[in-house]
Amino acid sequence: MKIGKKIREIRQEKKTTLAAVAEKANVSKSLLSKIENGRTIPSLPVLLGIIRSLDTDLNNFFTDLSDDISYGYIHKKQKDYIPYEKEESEGFSYYSILSENIQNIALQSSILKLAPNAYREKVTTDGYTFIYLIDGEVDYVLDKESIQLKTGDSLFFDGKIPHVPQNNTANTASLLVMYLLTDIKN
Repeated sequence: MKIGKKIREIRQEKKTTLAAVAEKANVSKSLLSKIENGRTIPSLPVLLGIIRSLDTDLNNFFTDLSDDISYGYIHKKQKDYIPYEKEESEGFSYYSILSENIQNIALQSSILKLAPNAYREKVTTDGYTFIYLIDGEVDYVLDKESIQLKTGDSLFFDGKIPHVPQNNTANTASLLVMYLLTDIKN
């Protein structure tokens, strides 16, 4: 998960487009987008191709991607949650709580503030997704099915199913979103 964020940061610093990096790395734009958005983890050859396409030193790329678990736990205060953007959307505000790789599993936990009438296309994730509705009401669309979630409800699903949350109410909804990616390739 940290890898995708780092790729996006470098790409944006270099003021280059997703399409340009994807073409130079010989990967699809959609794959690069999924990597940047933490929806999949690249294989090592793909990752190295992306790093090369960004004209970035390999050693520098990995310097700040170390493990944060030095005492067996991680404590984060709400003020330290990091806002970030995913796919093009309106009314989706993500805040990263935790992003860790543990053995061959990547875990990304975020708070999603979903504004009334927020909009985004359906997406897929290479792993599993757990949703806990902290506050509000949300219709969670999984492929062609819509599941109504109310405060306190949860939903767990295979992220490969095209999905999108919809807030059709007048109030902002708050969701805990956890991605569990298990296809880490070394």
